[in-house]
Amino acid sequence: MENIIEFNHVQKSLGQFQLKDFSLTVKKGFVTGFIGGNGAGKSTTIKLIMNLLQPDRGSISIFGLNYAEHEKEIKQRIGFVFDENIFYEHLTLAEMKKIIKPAYTNWDEGIFKHYVEKFELPLKQKISSFSKGMMTKASLAVALSHHAELIIMDEPTSGLDPTFRRELLDVLHHIMEDEEKTIFFSTHITTDLDRIADYITFIHKGEHIFTKKSYQIEEEYAIVKGGLDLLDQETEREFIAVRKSKLGFEALTSDKTRIKTIFGDMALVEKPTLEDIMFYTKKGAEWRV
Repeated sequence: MENIIEFNHVQKSLGQFQLKDFSLTVKKGFVTGFIGGNGAGKSTTIKLIMNLLQPDRGSISIFGLNYAEHEKEIKQRIGFVFDENIFYEHLTLAEMKKIIKPAYTNWDEGIFKHYVEKFELPLKQKISSFSKGMMTKASLAVALSHHAELIIMDEPTSGLDPTFRRELLDVLHHIMEDEEKTIFFSTHITTDLDRIADYITFIHKGEHIFTKKSYQIEEEYAIVKGGLDLLDQETEREFIAVRKSKLGFEALTSDKTRIKTIFGDMALVEKPTLEDIMFYTKKGAEWRV
């Protein structure tokens, strides 16, 4: 099976928000980074993947299966790492494990103990006393302890210090040495994805903008800087969005090769960050209104 997750022309309306004709594939054995601004539809997409929401139209398959007939089987094979605590805070981690363990037929006590020791998690301390980093570690330890094939991570590094974020990414890198596992990593800290993501999926206002290999983004997208004399109606249309000042312009293109052909050495072409791509896509949408 090449694709672990498949959305086919999915539509979902929630109040004024709408996921529009959304199609998406997540490939087996890779880390897919999931990016988009606040309100773009990331949480809605994750809830659809987890069957916490159902599509109004279109179809969703996980592991090639649908939730209507295979919900229990699908959820046995998924591990979740959330930004917010999902454990009972009045319990200890050992007590919480006793509740979670029977739900998974593939629970591996040896793996759980391995990650508890690796993450230095206190089994007999109440979860209410856990720091944000400890909570993330506990959530990941549980996700890995039942041999999950798909690990869904929703803002797992939010609010964590840089040292722990680096440690977590190293753990994920080690996990991915097993090519049978797949990680879907939703985050607004896009620099984390530079270290680990094989693919980037970008969503904006409920629309799927692209899913690309990380190196493709660097090959295709660019920040372009130059003097205002280089711009006219035709050249401005070459960009996703343009920001002008008295000193010149800065713009984003998704066709770096064409821009180099048009401007040659007259403009400066630089590598964009994922934040640049998100910012200029939003600006471009507003500019076209």
